[in-house]
Amino acid sequence: MEDRVSISIADGIADVRLVRADKMNALDQAMFEALVAATGRLSQEKAVRVVVLSGEGRAFCAGLDTSRFAAMKEKGGNGVPGGESRDLTKRTHGLANFPQQAVWGWRQLPVPVIAAIQGVAFGGGFQLALGADIRLMAPDARMSIMELKWGLVPDMAGTPILASLVRDDILRELTYTARIFSAQEALSYGLATRIVDDPRAAAMEMAREIAGKSPHAIRAAKRMLNNLSVDPGPALLAESVEQQKLIGSPNQTEAVRANLEKRAPVFAEAG
Repeated sequence: MEDRVSISIADGIADVRLVRADKMNALDQAMFEALVAATGRLSQEKAVRVVVLSGEGRAFCAGLDTSRFAAMKEKGGNGVPGGESRDLTKRTHGLANFPQQAVWGWRQLPVPVIAAIQGVAFGGGFQLALGADIRLMAPDARMSIMELKWGLVPDMAGTPILASLVRDDILRELTYTARIFSAQEALSYGLATRIVDDPRAAAMEMAREIAGKSPHAIRAAKRMLNNLSVDPGPALLAESVEQQKLIGSPNQTEAVRANLEKRAPVFAEAG
């Protein structure tokens, strides 16, 4: 885990960092496993009152590793642990499957999570940011719901969280177009809490303020606020059902090939 995600705990604050800076903290199999392991460990850490989640280097998380897309191009598969043999509809972590747990696990933690976002948060990296309670963004940071570019749909627990944050038509536009949007746009859409020059420093400052509060009250507040959401179970399962139908299909494979070959895709008509 340590070669993908580092955790240090002091004064009630868990400082969690994605440490694959040379790959812009992209999501490969080891990163998925490390994220799930990190939330599992932190859920048992009684001394933790708040978590700061950030990425080393020039990006928060660039999304799925391009090598996984290359594998899709050659033989299909979903680019996550287990590949094409994984049944995405199987619930492995309560309401979630394994890839969803890499995001949903942060929402499930009994304490607040603050994401510090610099550079890009694309695709799965964007959904990872959504797992946090609070998102602080650098002025030049960018986001994208990028899955449709690759012939896929968001399937890492993003949709039930987005439904509580973003106006319906904005969510649809961002999903359908997969366009990249700015930090200022993210703020106006409700996806960024605040724009700050140094997101990690600001997140640590906020974490220290939260950590100074009663640990019982902090956890009670998180439980209470989580209960405001509509039942996420159907949305999480719907993500998996739709994604499983798309993965490895001719048009999804064509989307991947076209992107990697830098050409316009040629799709078969929907039946």
